[in-house]
Amino acid sequence: MSVWKITVLAPRPQVEAALLAHEDALDWDESIVLAGSEISAERPDEWMLEAWLDRKPGPAERKAIKALFGKASGLALSVEQVPDIDWVSESQKGLEPISAGRFFVHTPDHPASDAKGAVNFLIPAGQAFGTGHHETTAGCLAMLDAMKRNGMVVRNCADVGTGTGVLAFAAMALWPRALLTASDIDPLSAEVTLENAALNGLPVGARGGELTVTVAEGMDHPLIAARGPYDLVMANILAGPLIELARDFGRAVVPGGSLLLSGLLATQEQGVLRACRRAGFRLARREQRGDWSILWLRKRRRAM
Repeated sequence: MSVWKITVLAPRPQVEAALLAHEDALDWDESIVLAGSEISAERPDEWMLEAWLDRKPGPAERKAIKALFGKASGLALSVEQVPDIDWVSESQKGLEPISAGRFFVHTPDHPASDAKGAVNFLIPAGQAFGTGHHETTAGCLAMLDAMKRNGMVVRNCADVGTGTGVLAFAAMALWPRALLTASDIDPLSAEVTLENAALNGLPVGARGGELTVTVAEGMDHPLIAARGPYDLVMANILAGPLIELARDFGRAVVPGGSLLLSGLLATQEQGVLRACRRAGFRLARREQRGDWSILWLRKRRRAM
């Protein structure tokens, strides 16, 4: 399959605004995948927006990308055909392990940690859902560790948008008797999570201490509803879906329960917090890693 890429170079605020516009675009062509990043660590204010397509982009695709930047002028779009390479696998070759709280996530290219108390997870490179090396996942792992150290008890947990399953695995390690439900909108992600559970020796099933995996869009699934309510819901996805799901989270989490959110830029934090406050949550703790926010929220025990 041929892959094409459109690249736009622009100041960081313009790229971040374009990513926000993409989240709000109801008629967006889902076959166009976007990402924004800095050009290099030495040029943190110079960013690029990259759009990947499975076809050569025409005038309609170029117009859609330009529309994300609103009235910004002087934008130059470059178009190139990408060589037929597994770029996800290539980008993760030799990927360095991360240490987040008690957790150590590594690929087969690196050995497990032998540090006392370390909880190791082996996640193969080449999976398109992240390996825990992304700042948001690492931040969530550290926050889960902090929750446990603060005495938090979890009996029923859901990981929404589980990806490779890393956060679900971490919750299983911290609260080994809890019910654990992991879901993702992508069936392939659910398959990957099951494969990784087997690779890490984690039990799959419907009882406490076992992982239940399902395919679902957000919280909209009979199984997720039947296994609730939850005292911990985790969602490391994107700011737009987090805002849309805030009310569902509010209904799914018990009073006094916790909500762990990430996948949002620090510039998007206030919008997510507003939606969650309206759903009955208050901010318990936050962390910022790079440009990304990690939020721990608690459900109010009574209506205000």
